[in-house]
Amino acid sequence: MRFIILTLFPEAFQSYFNISLIKRALAKKLIKIELKNLRDWGEGAHNSVDDRPYGGGVGMVFRVDIMAKALKTIKSKFKNQNSKIILLTPQGKPFNQKIAQRLIQYKTLILICGRYEGFDERIRDLVDEEISLGDFVLTGGEIPAMAVLDTVARLVPGVVGKFESTVNESFSENLPTGQAGLLEYPQYTRPENFRGKKVPKILLSGNHGKVSEWRKTEALTRTKKRRPDLLKNRG
Repeated sequence: MRFIILTLFPEAFQSYFNISLIKRALAKKLIKIELKNLRDWGEGAHNSVDDRPYGGGVGMVFRVDIMAKALKTIKSKFKNQNSKIILLTPQGKPFNQKIAQRLIQYKTLILICGRYEGFDERIRDLVDEEISLGDFVLTGGEIPAMAVLDTVARLVPGVVGKFESTVNESFSENLPTGQAGLLEYPQYTRPENFRGKKVPKILLSGNHGKVSEWRKTEALTRTKKRRPDLLKNRG
């Protein structure tokens, strides 16, 4: 799977892509990441990509013509591939695991990082989808791009060591019946007893059926307590 990130600050991604799972996934060629500097399509001596907003106001706004040129060049390299262009903006649809699982079907994702005061409204006509990390405003779209890439990339087969690691997680729609869309159940490892807090006996029983039922119950209980809104979303 290919990720293309259109940004003014490609250097912001370098250190993150050189650690942990993402680094190994790149080395194994399970994913590809291309960083594109929007200024490569800019104009003038300073490769300008923005201008003052019509009607007045503070800040600068990304120009639609510059963005159109960049996207045309990028898309020309894979005309017949299954791709999706995503604009990262606070006005977009809140990102979640369900969206990540939908995006995994695409061969190429183009992630556009915003900066300054925002985008010329007509840029919205050039993209397929708008995504937000939540109801807050960041200085740019680089952090959201990392979050989307990381979430989707780990769903690519082989990126995470065991497939079950991505199935039995909070918010996953692929959890066993009754657990889909819930928070993940509690996990324990050694020591069995830490300062008087013991691992639940059921997890030491070896009875896989009872362990499964316990996990299902705990997932539901935890979700009711911490994220009751998820239960409403399940209908």
